[in-house]
Amino acid sequence: MKNRLFYISIGLAVTICSLILLFLFGIIIWNGLPAISLDFLTNSSTNFGADGGIVYQIFGSILLILFAALICLPIALGTAIYKSEYLKNEILHKILNTLIYSLNGIPSIIFGIFGLIFFVNLLNMGISWIVGSIILSIMILPTVTLSTYQAINSIPTVYRESSSALGLNKWQVIVQVLLPQGFHGAVTGLLIGIARAIGETAPIMFIATAFSGVELPSSFLEPVSTLPTHILALAQQATNPVALQNAWGASLVLVMLVIIFSISALFIRLRHQSISKS
Repeated sequence: MKNRLFYISIGLAVTICSLILLFLFGIIIWNGLPAISLDFLTNSSTNFGADGGIVYQIFGSILLILFAALICLPIALGTAIYKSEYLKNEILHKILNTLIYSLNGIPSIIFGIFGLIFFVNLLNMGISWIVGSIILSIMILPTVTLSTYQAINSIPTVYRESSSALGLNKWQVIVQVLLPQGFHGAVTGLLIGIARAIGETAPIMFIATAFSGVELPSSFLEPVSTLPTHILALAQQATNPVALQNAWGASLVLVMLVIIFSISALFIRLRHQSISKS
């Protein structure tokens, strides 16, 4: 009876969670789909975003997460390799775990304030998209590091022993054996982190973005316009039905980008599992 009640309760929890998610998706699709058109996706916004399209907002969001991924990936790989292959002290291992999990639990607005104080004010970099990419890379660093570490740490010890027996040194074992076997974890974690980062507003709204009048940046030290900040600006014009319609359309595009990255991460994970079993 206890097992049956437990099974029913977790099934009910999954059902409720799924229904809430489907309800949110349904609302966004129902309200956002009428705004989606080729002109909406390829034209620039006008009248403070109330009219026009979102082409520069899409470009700005992708630019931020692309460079955030390029900054984060090598640091996450290095941290995961050090944690798995070099750090043998149990106390230091626990300290590093605590630091990584603590970084993952910091509210996103704190990252934005840190970027504003350190990069914008102290380093005088101004409001620029490269600062936003750096902050987003710091945000997703724990996710990518832990995913990579789990992938590398799950590689059987016999792989390491066999490679060493063949004459490979530590560096060769890491480069030729561990990284190829564990790189899928880094890619999976990176895509999950990107799916989170692309929807963030608080960390970048004061350090990397402008709400209107921005097109393609011509240098590293210029702001961009992104989908989350564009939606925020349009939400403040909720009395304008056109602006509200565009806000729903931009929300739908943003959700679709998040779904694409999430499904890509799931596909890579399942594909690696099937290869490993075969």
